[in-house]
Amino acid sequence: MRIEKIGGKGFRDLLTWQKSKELAVRIYKISGQDKLSKDYGLRDQIRRSAVSISSNIAEGDERDTNKESIRFFYIAKGSLAELRTQLEIAHEIGYIEQQLYSELESMCDEIGRMIGKLIQTRKERERL
Repeated sequence: MRIEKIGGKGFRDLLTWQKSKELAVRIYKISGQDKLSKDYGLRDQIRRSAVSISSNIAEGDERDTNKESIRFFYIAKGSLAELRTQLEIAHEIGYIEQQLYSELESMCDEIGRMIGKLIQTRKERERL
């Protein structure tokens, strides 16, 4: 079944995309400071993972079928898991303080739930 777009800004209207983009911007700012900024490998991987989340949500929303959209939303969910792992490592090696880590983890948790709801909604539409 094809998805019909009705006005609006497309993916920019999705709260899930907005929050994941906000997370990516925050990650970029954080990763340019302190110890994490000097660990180029981990810093770059964290940035790529964070950007991948909102990018795949956008791409999925712009796809022509629910099946294609769902595939990209799952990729976004995988990128989120990758980011969470990298943030946990950065925290455990002392690059990210506990309070900041908790804030980022909370953002990731919320975005994960939202992506799950996007997937569920598109699966329901696919059955129609």
